Amino acid sequence: MAADLFSPVALGGVTLANRMVMAPMTRNRAAPDGVPSSLMAIHYGQRGDAGLVIAESAPVSAQGVGYPGTPGIYTDAQAEGWRQVTAAVHAKGGRIFAQLQHCGRISHPSLQADGGPAVAPSAIRPEGMAVTYTGMQPFTTPRELSAHEVPGVVAQFQAASRVAQAAGFDGVEIHGANGYLIDQFLRDGTNQRTDAYGGTPARRMAFLSEVLDAVGEVWATERIGVRLSPENRFNDMSDSDPAAHFGFYAKALSARRLAYLHVLEGDMTAAPHSLDYGLLRRQFGGTYIANNGYDKARAMAAIRGGAADLIAFGKPFIANPDLVTRFRHDLPLSDPDPTTFYGGDERGYTDYPAAATPTAMD
Repeated sequence: MAADLFSPVALGGVTLANRMVMAPMTRNRAAPDGVPSSLMAIHYGQRGDAGLVIAESAPVSAQGVGYPGTPGIYTDAQAEGWRQVTAAVHAKGGRIFAQLQHCGRISHPSLQADGGPAVAPSAIRPEGMAVTYTGMQPFTTPRELSAHEVPGVVAQFQAASRVAQAAGFDGVEIHGANGYLIDQFLRDGTNQRTDAYGGTPARRMAFLSEVLDAVGEVWATERIGVRLSPENRFNDMSDSDPAAHFGFYAKALSARRLAYLHVLEGDMTAAPHSLDYGLLRRQFGGTYIANNGYDKARAMAAIRGGAADLIAFGKPFIANPDLVTRFRHDLPLSDPDPTTFYGGDERGYTDYPAAATPTAMD
């Protein structure tokens, strides 16, 4: 029987019940010290019948924080908070990966423990505004990481991967997308270094490679995924040749036998794209998760046609905790309330109801 959105699939030595992935979405409901809240456990548990849940991006250190209310993954208290989340997802039969993130230049001095500048591969100020505890403020010019500092940042990812393991996650996703630190190293619009971490695609990928080596000492490679966003302009990102550069990265990642490559196809701010994502999938060769604007029909076509192995859904999961059931039975979807996306309480977070279904569907 041909695979579809609801057929099981092997991933990282485990079997996922379906090929629907809950995409990582920052919702800013953690405590000020970055400890995941009990409300977060309810939220993720409600959506735990997704084949795979990728938790919202978690800063790997205090230095990596870029937004208020984001859940960290670098202290024992944070591990305990995440343990509630993973237990809730497992209770629904789902699997959950932690997304390890360092915001790099997408931070603000007021969010840094020492009040100093954010760090980046190059001292290039992003256009736009930072989200801070006192409101929106213009981004500032980051401090360029010196070559001798890079191993310390790599070590932050390794330490965070140990916290993720202690918290009961099934694996980890390295966040190399959407304008955060790893993406800043990968794209030549933000990486103008002339040392071993800049210049050619191989050198720009060196930081990600070192992170993967370090995390691979904690997790089996089949439990490590990577997320990329070749064309996404979010956070003032650009690249001179995404097809060539990300084709190189995909081929290099292929040799590592990772759990998956998770790709945001196109641009979060504009639907059209020019990159051939089918080619990128073939260049990687392993399990491929497609993301960005998929509905059920397009997702089913992608799975059946071999364009992707799994499909990640973002906004549909916000307002539809039972999205798997709704898709399976062609039930109408609820619309999310954008005013409750970031921060707040249970409103727009845990209070979206499940659809009423006939007894025969239960």
